[in-house]
Amino acid sequence: MANPTTVDRRLVHAADLLHRRPDVDLRCLFGPEHGLRGSAQDMVRVADGADPGTGLPAVSLYGTTFESLSPTPEQLSGVDVLLFDVQDVGARYYTYAATMALCMRAAQASRVRVVVLDRPNPIGGVAVEGGGLDEGLENFCGLYPVPQRHGMTLGELARLYNETFGIGCELDVVACEGWSRSDYYDECGLPWVLPSPNMPAPETALVYPGMCLLEGTNLSEGRGTTRPFELFGAPFIDGEWLAGELRRYHLPGVLFRPCVIEPAFHKFRGQRCGALQLHVSDRRAFEPYRTGLAVLAAVRGLWPESFAWRTEPYEFRADVPAIDLLTGRPAVRQAIDRGAALDEVVRIACGGTEIYDSGRDRALLYD
Repeated sequence: MANPTTVDRRLVHAADLLHRRPDVDLRCLFGPEHGLRGSAQDMVRVADGADPGTGLPAVSLYGTTFESLSPTPEQLSGVDVLLFDVQDVGARYYTYAATMALCMRAAQASRVRVVVLDRPNPIGGVAVEGGGLDEGLENFCGLYPVPQRHGMTLGELARLYNETFGIGCELDVVACEGWSRSDYYDECGLPWVLPSPNMPAPETALVYPGMCLLEGTNLSEGRGTTRPFELFGAPFIDGEWLAGELRRYHLPGVLFRPCVIEPAFHKFRGQRCGALQLHVSDRRAFEPYRTGLAVLAAVRGLWPESFAWRTEPYEFRADVPAIDLLTGRPAVRQAIDRGAALDEVVRIACGGTEIYDSGRDRALLYD
């Protein structure tokens, strides 16, 4: 299970390294959302094919249905070990953790051993922020009720999913050497490879646990610009006015710069949009989820006739508003709609983590 981040320090892809080894019988390669070696945009189907580097079958685990997100028993037949090695960004919505969990479920059913090669959480493993999932809102950007900023590595999440959430597969996690929970990615001495097309830098990952919420609205989250998720806007927004409103919330560790964007693709392609850029001034004080909720509340309050929640299908579900899938709690949307104070919105948004809280410490691997 690999993608473009599956590389060593010399940026050589692990599939190529394993394929060259005479003592390894590499059978096939699985790719998550965005593709095994490519750069497909968000929610764009990736087709199966042959891997150009090794010639092996390249199986996409991002198709058109929820069922297409898991390996089939046929694909796992004759396989002894499913090796999972991709870079996460530390946010529940990022779909690689869900792909890992679905692979673990499939492996358990087919009695295949799972080995996770762990990688650092690029936004550190200390801060935790966010809430759980109401029953029935499980989805591909949130299979289990872990907080939006979960403060764990993929290897730790695998242990949490396996034990606390009961997957029960045969699991081994190969831990990182030298990583401490307080380390951010730029303190690791490792090259940054884009985990997905709109995650160009570790700074993007830092704001993503809050600014991904904009995917559930008619606001541009900055796709089609050079700084997605740090830039956001819409044609109806006055950046100066919005910046002033957000300053009233006294959000820690972040400044807002009014600007104008013109996305090259995605929402408002080619349209001039009033916008803001987030500048994180103190990343250890910064609260990305609270900041994202504040943006939604401020825009909804200033432009109630223009702002709208996304109604199109989102991550294989059409029965629930996208924002409810992202927050995991419809009460968050309802509180914002009625103009509740930000503290109340955050309180509602950050509930429901009891199961996560009960199992997190047992799953942790690093000090």
